[in-house]
Amino acid sequence: MHDVPPPQPRLEPSWLAALGAEFEQPYMHELKRFLVQERAQHVVYPPGQEMFAAFDLTPFHQVRVVILGQDPYHGPGQAHGLAFSVRRGVRIPPSLMNMLIEINTEIGIPKPPHGDLTHWARQGVLLLNTALSVRARQANSHRGQGWERFTDAAIQALAERRQGLVFLLWGSAAGRKASMID
Repeated sequence: MHDVPPPQPRLEPSWLAALGAEFEQPYMHELKRFLVQERAQHVVYPPGQEMFAAFDLTPFHQVRVVILGQDPYHGPGQAHGLAFSVRRGVRIPPSLMNMLIEINTEIGIPKPPHGDLTHWARQGVLLLNTALSVRARQANSHRGQGWERFTDAAIQALAERRQGLVFLLWGSAAGRKASMID
């Protein structure tokens, strides 16, 4: 409950090269202060060391697809740093179930027996939320605290420096990012 994010996360090197300057921005210092206070008073998901899992599992130069969501799941044991993904053994949430059914219907990929999408991330699918943390049982509770600026910087870096990427924007918060993508 009280784990504190490191001063600068240990990001995968290619993402650190693309986004490292963001950690020196005033908004990021405010976000860090907010997270320290939140974790002192509330349960926050995902655990601190997993907040940047999407970046660590999918290096910048290996991203082929970006699936953009809103914020992490806010139930116990669900969020582990990848948008829409839950750990093995955790019931598949309706939003993920709908996505898996749609993928099966549209392109014939069988629905897996679990909701852990780590294998997608390792194959170049960046599973990114517009906010990377959330208070337990309170959806959107960390909206407007600075995460959107950080994830906007990630989306802009990809859009400017990478060619041929596919972006899937799920939900209204994600849909508002369409103008950032050419």
